[in-house]
Amino acid sequence: MSIICGLPILECVYCLACARWAWKRCLHSAGHDSETWGLATPEEFEPVPRLCRYILAVYEDDLRNPLWEPPEGYGINPDWIIMKRSYKDTNGRAPPYLLYIDHNHADIVLAIRGLNLAKESDYAVLLDNKLGKRKLDGGYVHNGLLKAAGCVLNAECDALKELVEKYPNYTVTFTGHSLGSGVAALLTMVVLQNREKLANINRNRIRCYAIAPARCMSLNLAVRYADVINSIVLQDDFLPRTATPLEDIFKSLFCLPCILCLRCIRDTCISEEKKLKDPRRLYAPGRLYHIVERKPFRCGRFPPVVKTAVPVDGRFEHIVLSCNAISDHAIIWIEKEARRALELMLQKDHGMEIPPKQRMERQETLAREHSEEYNAALQRAVTLAVPHAFSPSQYGTFDEKKDPENSSIGSSTGSSTKSKTRDNWDELIERLFEKDESGHISLRKPLAAD
Repeated sequence: MSIICGLPILECVYCLACARWAWKRCLHSAGHDSETWGLATPEEFEPVPRLCRYILAVYEDDLRNPLWEPPEGYGINPDWIIMKRSYKDTNGRAPPYLLYIDHNHADIVLAIRGLNLAKESDYAVLLDNKLGKRKLDGGYVHNGLLKAAGCVLNAECDALKELVEKYPNYTVTFTGHSLGSGVAALLTMVVLQNREKLANINRNRIRCYAIAPARCMSLNLAVRYADVINSIVLQDDFLPRTATPLEDIFKSLFCLPCILCLRCIRDTCISEEKKLKDPRRLYAPGRLYHIVERKPFRCGRFPPVVKTAVPVDGRFEHIVLSCNAISDHAIIWIEKEARRALELMLQKDHGMEIPPKQRMERQETLAREHSEEYNAALQRAVTLAVPHAFSPSQYGTFDEKKDPENSSIGSSTGSSTKSKTRDNWDELIERLFEKDESGHISLRKPLAAD
């Protein structure tokens, strides 16, 4: 057509699309993703720097004689380490991890390290996925990460159960970085669906902190588990923003420029409504904490500020064109900036001289606000017609009965809370009404047992 008309029409259209993409991407900064979010408090952000150091400790071969210990130390007592697994112990089916009892903070921690660029087994876990390959709890998850989570739980189930029973007042925290963050997030989901494996532990005792999170679950699951799972993102980190499926991350980073340009143009031209309605599309899990410490068109780093929210739309959808997109993914930088941010929060709190009673009241207020924000996110997902999303009932819910198919690790379930509630309503109606032979429905006579 270009030859017939004598005009390079297709070339012009391609150049215009590239110019539109470059304009949008160059003006888009990391601060735009969280500009409408609220500020995090030191109480909710306090575990993050400490858990980052625990993850760093997994990289050490001998914690009694560490080789890469940071200036402030790992903060780990080697005598409190229950076990430490290497690639040899996991047979490459899961990244290395350690199980640690933090008596100072009344916490049982399972910390998982990130991707090892020299290990083929880590690539196998990361690339074991296709869109819509694995369904879980009414949504879609990353297949390889779910298998790794099931491997970890099967190996450490007995040890975790024993610790939960021995320390009934301790919380259980799953944390990981990069590849390990996806394993930790899906491990949390599996544990919540199989709490009988951990002595029927209460949901409020379980939490997860995904550092530099991988996109490992569909949007309805990411919002539904936001009361338990927390994701921490440093400024321009590329991994939570990778718009393509997780198996195409390395293609996006190292492919030919022309293919990369075509991918970016396609990502820019697809509307966000279409993305939200794709049930197979994966997202960063849970509540998001965004550490912002650089401003657009400014040089150098600024005092870090932590923003938090449970977003539905605008959930780190676009990669930021930044020379720090990869360096912000490093666990060392995340720990450093998270520690600086927490110190600034604590200094501000000490400057305000908040009495202990008011601190307790603020914690209760914070928990209430998080609950309200969580319910608002569920309702927002329903408003945007996110597949398999449902809003919380205004009148409470019936007790959910566990489906036998859900008890197996990594099993695929299509039932939702809405369908279970409907079944309970049908059972209640059958108890209240009866139908005679002619088909007439009448109120059932009360029985003494009722």
